[in-house]
Amino acid sequence: MYVFEKKQPVKITDPHLALIKMQSWCAYQERCQQDTRNKLYELGLWPEAVENIIVKLIEDNFLNEERFAIQFAKGKFNIKKWGRIKIKQELKQKRVSDYCLKKALQQIDEEEYIAALKKVIAIKKRLITEKNPVKLKFKLATFAISKGYERDLVFDVLNMTE
Repeated sequence: MYVFEKKQPVKITDPHLALIKMQSWCAYQERCQQDTRNKLYELGLWPEAVENIIVKLIEDNFLNEERFAIQFAKGKFNIKKWGRIKIKQELKQKRVSDYCLKKALQQIDEEEYIAALKKVIAIKKRLITEKNPVKLKFKLATFAISKGYERDLVFDVLNMTE
């Protein structure tokens, strides 16, 4: 039996080197301030250096919370078909501001959102073998709500498809 050791991240104590590393890390994909902060602490930097690097990344436009929130919301909606509630919870967990959160959720088109919900329900309906219509409706609603769609909207869509 093999025992794998967890690889420890390389510690960087020089703020200049950390800044360069974070610039390339942020250039690779959109990042939020909290993920960046966590990464800097993993590298072994002290709080003052971490905050200075984050300020520099924001000034140089490597970090932009609004841009991150919009990309995150679009990606989770388009690829994973998440609902607004789940997207909002994830962004709050990343400590994104309420302003950026609202801005990101506004980017989701209402017609596309309802179409995605209908598609999620239709796909799940094909996978469930339940014959009892009440139980089927409950299972579909539970699934759609777990994907982050609003309860009222889920039941409106389910009632339309009956």
